[in-house]
Amino acid sequence: MKLILSITAAFLLFLSPVVSMAQCAMCRTQVVNNVSHGETSFAAGLNTGIIYLFCTPYLLIAVVAFFWYRNSKINGRKRSLASRLKGQMS
Repeated sequence: MKLILSITAAFLLFLSPVVSMAQCAMCRTQVVNNVSHGETSFAAGLNTGIIYLFCTPYLLIAVVAFFWYRNSKINGRKRSLASRLKGQMS
């Protein structure tokens, strides 16, 4: 289990945005250039990409939290059942 957790952590670390900060000025220049020529589809696509990048981490956190909650509920029921059975055996 620890191996899977460390592999997942390393994978997520490699996905972290390191170089993306340098593209902000380039993207803004491209959007301004396209909008000034009457093309708004590029700006709309860029906004969709920004929303996608904004929502993805929150969605991943929500999925992990859901599975964590579900797993804790299942383990709680098992512990409760085991303690009841142990009490009956005494």
